[in-house]
Amino acid sequence: MPTQNTCFTPLQKSLGWCQGMPVLPGIRRRLYYTSKQNIVQWPAYTSGSSLSFANTSGNFTLKADTYWHYIDILAEKSTLNSDPQGETPSQTQLNKLTAVHPGVGPEASAVACYLNNSDNVFIVQDMSGKWRIVGSRFYETKTTVTQDNGQGATGTASTTINVEATDIAPSPFYAGKIVTEDGELTLDDEDDSTEEQNNGG
Repeated sequence: MPTQNTCFTPLQKSLGWCQGMPVLPGIRRRLYYTSKQNIVQWPAYTSGSSLSFANTSGNFTLKADTYWHYIDILAEKSTLNSDPQGETPSQTQLNKLTAVHPGVGPEASAVACYLNNSDNVFIVQDMSGKWRIVGSRFYETKTTVTQDNGQGATGTASTTINVEATDIAPSPFYAGKIVTEDGELTLDDEDDSTEEQNNGG
């Protein structure tokens, strides 16, 4: 008698949409980043549901005296997208973040030098208020930073951070806490203090 396949909970689930419900594009104006070397514990993928690889549970835990640092960006020029890569059954997602910071001063140049030569993880907020992780514990994150000093009286000076990060899912969702230089933040779509920061408050 053949042995029954004992697969885990099926991942298949219906996917609906209410007509008239807006889906806001883009990402908000503040993101956070830290080196993977600072991370002691990662949030886990949520187990036992059809959202196993899309959602995470728990918090990032960092080494003592290390923090998540923020970068303010131009939301209208910044993007987050994800493309499939590889072959079945080992296909993964290549999550790509383009974050444009409106400055080319010494602070921006110093951050560029660091990001170009380190393995980092980024957390960005979409327009619906949810936070997404760009960077996996399993794969290296590639970051390249370019600067443009603009041209003439109408050009725009900027520092552009390009991130490519392989992961199991398209930029998994995170609703935990992070420790910044200014204290602990809870990153969820109901956090009014984070909303104020992202709107320049």
